[in-house]
Amino acid sequence: MPPPVTEDAAGHRFLPSLMPRESYAVSPHNGVLVLNPDDASGVARHPDRGRLNGCCGLDGLDGPNLVCDACGAEIGTQQSDCWSQQLIALIPVAVTATISPSA
Repeated sequence: MPPPVTEDAAGHRFLPSLMPRESYAVSPHNGVLVLNPDDASGVARHPDRGRLNGCCGLDGLDGPNLVCDACGAEIGTQQSDCWSQQLIALIPVAVTATISPSA
């Protein structure tokens, strides 16, 4: 079965996220951390508009398109266009994770 497709208010159809919420994976090919776009915080879109291509979202084909909201450093690439599964791929050396203990 193909993955379920969702539709936004404008009628654009999207594939689902590659990763479930609150999970991640490490790519064996390049070591990037892959997560659900809804799980990212402290990120902003790249100031270079040439990195923000796509028809319904970000296609992620023009280099990192996300930066740290605090310092502006490139931290990863978001794929959120209608033809790709939704994901964020973080550059391992550019990010650190803060994990809070569960109560």
